[in-house]
Amino acid sequence: MQINEYLKKHQPVIYRTFENAIKGDHLSHAYLLSGSVGMPLKDVAIYLGKSLICDEPNPLACDNCITCMRVDEGNYPDFMIFDGEAGKIKKGDIEKIIDNFDKSALESKGIMIYVLHLVETMTPIAVNSLLKFLEEPGKNIYAFLTTENESKVLPTIISRTQVLRFKAINRNEVINESLEMGVLDEDAELLSAFYNDSNTIKRVSEEDNYQIAKQALNDQLNSLLMSPEDAIFTCERLIIPKIKTNDIARLYLKMLAEVFQNLLNLSIGEDIVLKSYDTILRELISHLSNIDKSLITIMTASNKLDLNVNIGLLLDHIVYQITKEGK
Repeated sequence: MQINEYLKKHQPVIYRTFENAIKGDHLSHAYLLSGSVGMPLKDVAIYLGKSLICDEPNPLACDNCITCMRVDEGNYPDFMIFDGEAGKIKKGDIEKIIDNFDKSALESKGIMIYVLHLVETMTPIAVNSLLKFLEEPGKNIYAFLTTENESKVLPTIISRTQVLRFKAINRNEVINESLEMGVLDEDAELLSAFYNDSNTIKRVSEEDNYQIAKQALNDQLNSLLMSPEDAIFTCERLIIPKIKTNDIARLYLKMLAEVFQNLLNLSIGEDIVLKSYDTILRELISHLSNIDKSLITIMTASNKLDLNVNIGLLLDHIVYQITKEGK
């Protein structure tokens, strides 16, 4: 699904707000796109920015003209993008924007745009530099900021922007859209727990990190059906050697937590989302006790990844805690 279609179908308020702003020529100099993890915040921010310089807007970006394609290729000097997902946005990044936009626009349209994805990752000194720039942005300079955690964004930044808040899409709808795009049932069900966008789910489902994490998950669940010894052996010999980075470990633990959340729901007679795992979940209930405690252990362990703990020891600890409660 294209961003234009995504906005019309799932975020109509944002679409109409920006459409009216363009038609009425009353654009804000800075927007803050606020949503949850997994929403296409960066893609939407770039799309809205392109809408201001598109050769053939209708009224938003056409995504097919030379200017839109140049932005997508990173070949439009008056359009700068800094991605907090790839690393903290630093003072030097803000200084690049200020230095670049302190001069006249290089393109004939005379409009300069910058996107800061995940502003909550900015260093304090970078925030100070940004605040000064937001106060006096200069003519024809537009900012598109994004955040997955608005509570971590300084009120002084929020007050200097027009906030566009994304509405969460129903999880079943996200799963169905993902299935229509060719995503496997188990992938759509698992990833919909963390990504509220079918395009993102399709992309992540095809990535090597996800495939490694999913195989580790399936191996661990099957071993838990055998015995505590098999579960520990599988973790140490099959899983730990494959989960070599925090990114893979974080994804693995998220999926493991989702499995135990579904186990908990099943144990109290509530509906589950992981329908493709229904058989193994029902079998696991007869092998595990204190599922709620295991879920807390998994979630706590996930938070520890940011503290640079040893991944192998962390995964070992989780399996030990789960299996020691086994019947």
